[in-house]
Amino acid sequence: MIAYLLLVHRFPNQFKRLFKAIYHLENHYVIHIDKRSGPVLQEEIKEFLSHFPNTTLLKSENAVWGGYSLVDAELRGINKLLKMSNKWKFFINLSGQDFPLKSQEYIREYLSAHQGKEFLKVLDQKKVRPDTLHRIHNYVYENDNEVVCDPIIERKFIPNITPYIGNQWVILSREFCEFVTHSPEIKKFKDFYRNTLIADEGFFQTVMMNTSFQPQLVNDDMRAIDWVPMGTVKLRPRDFTANDANFLLTNPNLFARKFDSEVDGEILDILEDSLREKSLLIDNPTDASKTARAIKEQVMQEEI
Repeated sequence: MIAYLLLVHRFPNQFKRLFKAIYHLENHYVIHIDKRSGPVLQEEIKEFLSHFPNTTLLKSENAVWGGYSLVDAELRGINKLLKMSNKWKFFINLSGQDFPLKSQEYIREYLSAHQGKEFLKVLDQKKVRPDTLHRIHNYVYENDNEVVCDPIIERKFIPNITPYIGNQWVILSREFCEFVTHSPEIKKFKDFYRNTLIADEGFFQTVMMNTSFQPQLVNDDMRAIDWVPMGTVKLRPRDFTANDANFLLTNPNLFARKFDSEVDGEILDILEDSLREKSLLIDNPTDASKTARAIKEQVMQEEI
C-alpha cells in the first residue's frame, strides 16, 4: 500500500490524467493545491476527487519556489497521510506534471521487495556541490509570493550536522515519515531550514544522512528526468515529447518528469496506452494471480 502526495499549481486536466494513472483503491492520496492558483482550479480538482475514495485535499497555502513553504506542504501532507491509514508502507511525492512509467501493481511489488529503504538523490553539499552553500549560509525568508535573500547575514550550519543536497522527489518508508513527523530531533532541522534557499532539495537529505536512517538509503529517486541548462537557474527538467517515447517505455524508473500537455500531449497518450495494456491484464480475475506472479518475477529478475 502506497501513500501519495501530489503538489499541484496548474494544468487541471493533466493532473486528472496523472491521478487516474496512479489511482488504486488500496492506496491513499493527499493533494495540495498552491493557494496562488485560485479558487477555480481548487474547485475543479475538488469536484473531480469527490468521485474517488481514499483521497483528501490538504489545506491550500502558498507554495513559493525556493521557499520553505514547499517543505511545509510536504510535512503537512505526510502528517495527513499518517492519520489517514496505519497500513501504507511507502510515501511518494509527485508534482502535477509527473507521470508513472510503471503500473501500480509493478510499483507496489517493487517497493515490497525493498521494505524499509529510502529512495532519494543525495550528495555531500560541501564536497560535491560547494557552489550551492550560499543556499544555507544566507538568511532567506518568504515575503508574500517571493523569496527574499539577505546575503549580509551569514549563518552557521547546525552544529555537528553535515549538509546534504539532492532534489525534491522522494520515495520514503513509513518509518522515516513517522520519524520526521513525531521525533523531537527534527525541530533543529526545521528551525534552520525554514530560512534557507531551496530547502526542499536539502531538508530530507540532511535529516536522512545525519540520523539512524542513513544505512537505509538507496541513492536514487526512481525518476527519469532530463536536466537541461536554463538561464540563471543551472538546470531544469526538460519537457518530454513523443520523440522520447522509446526512452520512457523502456526506462527502468518508476516515474518520469516532466510533461506539459500544451507542449506535447501525445507522449501522455502513449504512456496511458502502455499502462492501459498492462492494467487490462489484471482486470480479468482469471488472470489476476498469473499477472501478479509475472510482475513479481520481473521485479526479482531486475534485481539480479
